[in-house]
Amino acid sequence: MTNSTEQTPEERLNRLLVDTPITDTHNDFPYVVRIQLHNEIQGPDFDFHKLNTHTDINKLKKGRLGLQFFSCYIEVKSNDPYYQDFNLTSTVVRDTLEQIDVTKRLMQEYSEDFEFVNSSKEALSAYRTNKKIAVTLGVEGMHQVDTSLAVIRQYYDLGVRYITLTHNCDNPFATAASSVTGGLPDKGLSEYGVRGVLEMNRIGMMVDLSHVSYKTMLDVLDVTKAPVIFSHSSAYALTPHERNVRDDVLLRVKENRGVVQVNFFPAFITQTKEEDANGRSIATIDDAVDHIFHVASVAGWECVGFGSDFDGIQYVPEGLEDVTKYPDLIYKCMARGATDEQIQGLIGGNLLRVWNANEEVSKQMKLAKTPVVEKEWDGRKWTFSSYSKGLGNLYPGADQTETYKSNEWVAETGNPFGLKK
Repeated sequence: MTNSTEQTPEERLNRLLVDTPITDTHNDFPYVVRIQLHNEIQGPDFDFHKLNTHTDINKLKKGRLGLQFFSCYIEVKSNDPYYQDFNLTSTVVRDTLEQIDVTKRLMQEYSEDFEFVNSSKEALSAYRTNKKIAVTLGVEGMHQVDTSLAVIRQYYDLGVRYITLTHNCDNPFATAASSVTGGLPDKGLSEYGVRGVLEMNRIGMMVDLSHVSYKTMLDVLDVTKAPVIFSHSSAYALTPHERNVRDDVLLRVKENRGVVQVNFFPAFITQTKEEDANGRSIATIDDAVDHIFHVASVAGWECVGFGSDFDGIQYVPEGLEDVTKYPDLIYKCMARGATDEQIQGLIGGNLLRVWNANEEVSKQMKLAKTPVVEKEWDGRKWTFSSYSKGLGNLYPGADQTETYKSNEWVAETGNPFGLKK
């Protein structure tokens, strides 16, 4: 084998990229398309090859991206970020489906460059054999499943491969970091959240702990049967922000063989209290390198990767202006002493290992005939038309079950079926 010290950084990277794709687990580009175009991508002015965003095809190629997880993010549908009424009527599932749809349509429209993949094996085949950028999906918050385990399963069937347990709000599954900073108690993972994590393990959906509270992180690591990911988080020891990961959690990630994908948002990686003229945190590419090396020093080089948050952040570190800058970041890590084996894990090998491990856990749970987790959230309101009381019983006594008795009935008004009186 060629000694890496005899090669330039460019030569080292070229050799590593033969087998391992540069992988990023969090890019919010589809949300920009939603906001600005309402997901209408066939207009004459939209050309994915050349845009002003952090991300476009030309930039992805220059940055040598090989595997991209696009986030199907939808905001919380409440004006109160600390709301606790999780039965509120919402369009969040509809809106998430639209984000899944537009991302898949983009991949079809630009299929010369992209291949939508459903497994770690397919991702490697798309990259190595078909010479395409492999693309899959993440959903950024369990508020986007509207309390339902069935929605998690359907998202998986549509190609989603990780779900973040919270965004910037609590939900029936878990407590968010932002709720704790806002003064709410850190309740961690709920009993329903335990069921949700185990169902995600059963189907092969990666559990993402970015955005969750400290106690939620620990609680999940106590119960999960598969390695977890932090899709876009950094090191708390360097930048003490609740969105980041404390060292004791990093040690637990090491035991779990999970991965922390370092976020590039300046507020999460800055190591100075200085601000720019707009009052925003200042950070550089070297801060990102510091966070990578800190995660590696505590959890091991097998547990770190890239989770940029590009196109979901309004400003970026100096030197990490867009997706073209991954090679520069990698060269910085090489210059600081990272070996080829460590770089190979960092750029994508670690994430692919975790993805494959989740698939294997799912396979083993299904071979063991682990049953589907059917029981939904105890606090859910099941509301039906009073007309439905007249429907036939599934079996004798079905209308005497506790589930049936917990229903709420809404009286019919008017003449909904147009029947003659």
